[in-house]
Amino acid sequence: MQIFEELQARGLLAQLTDEAEIRELINNGKATFYIGFDPTADSLHVGHFMALCLMKRLQMAGNRPIALVGGGTAMIGDPSGRADMRPMMTTEQIDHNCECFYRQMSRFIDFGPGKAQMVNNGDWLRNLNFMDFMRDIGPCFSVNDMLRARCYVNRLEKGLSFLEFSYMLMQSYDFYMLYKNYGCNMQFGGDDQWSNMLGGTELIRKKLGKDAYAMTITLLLKHDGTKMGKTSGGAVWLDPDKTKPYDFYQYWRNIDDADVAKCLRMLTFLPLEQIEEMEKWDDSRINEAKTILATELTSMVHGEEEAAKAKAGAEALFSGASVDAESAQLPTETLSESDFGEDGTIDILQLLVRAGLAATRSEARRNVQQGGVTVDGEKVTDFKKTFTKEELQKGMLIRRGKKAFKKVIL
Repeated sequence: MQIFEELQARGLLAQLTDEAEIRELINNGKATFYIGFDPTADSLHVGHFMALCLMKRLQMAGNRPIALVGGGTAMIGDPSGRADMRPMMTTEQIDHNCECFYRQMSRFIDFGPGKAQMVNNGDWLRNLNFMDFMRDIGPCFSVNDMLRARCYVNRLEKGLSFLEFSYMLMQSYDFYMLYKNYGCNMQFGGDDQWSNMLGGTELIRKKLGKDAYAMTITLLLKHDGTKMGKTSGGAVWLDPDKTKPYDFYQYWRNIDDADVAKCLRMLTFLPLEQIEEMEKWDDSRINEAKTILATELTSMVHGEEEAAKAKAGAEALFSGASVDAESAQLPTETLSESDFGEDGTIDILQLLVRAGLAATRSEARRNVQQGGVTVDGEKVTDFKKTFTKEELQKGMLIRRGKKAFKKVIL
């Protein structure tokens, strides 16, 4: 199976402008393609993960990726999928975030001469002359067509600034500049980017004529990556300092049953034949499939050792076995000296509250009295029990019930 057919079989392609040309280019390793990343934080998150996996697949098939970081567009903010305007960032913040992105992307993409490259659209957007830009690029866009774009329609009732309205021109100009200066002949993006991407394709064709038509090709990812990785606690980051490997593992281990097969196809590099066999498993094996998914993806992002530790910790926790709180990658609460009394101890009720396992000391007391609290695998029945600083130096695993737990360390 060639790469285009594999992308189809994995459910990654939804819309495309020139299927025959796309198939020819990527199956023969002739595509130089880009995917854009706006550096609105100092870490990539799970929403970017599919794009990184796609870039890796295509590079393995001989194609050349361009990771375009939005050092310019991040100064405006993409209105797609937003209910309000993004906070403004300084150029220093944006440049720092771009550097962080490069380090993280290097785990997935092979950068170097003749290989992948990172390009910053701030190189051409930050110093644009407004009048020159509008005279050159403005006539290529119809306001009527732009207002019908989904990314704008969703915002018109609540209010859309002209700053954000100009985002489509900026993104389209990116593809134009990449085509002219880097030989980029293809672009990928999530379904919320379709209008912006078509704008880039049309801009090249209008500016450069029919000869450019066959080489300006737009593909669309079937799954909108921006909807991935959202939890009640916020985004799931790829940076281990922002989302610990254990929490990353648990995110995938706890996804909806209906999404397991889709994620295995889209995100892992397991052979399709193996995934198809897993799809035949009955419901009693869904947790086994989730474990495979979580282990594969955690290995890709954090390495096999961290994935193995996260898996071992999760399996021990949910089987009721003891866990080495010192080495396991677990959700952690760090105590300070001020959490201890004058005698240098802290009681079990305060520990439960500080760990977020109980809202109040009264609730914590009920949990203890009902026999639902263990510390390092041993049940605690005395709500007056205390622990010293020395005991907490290496960390303790506190569990309330079967599923609520936290590693607490001084």
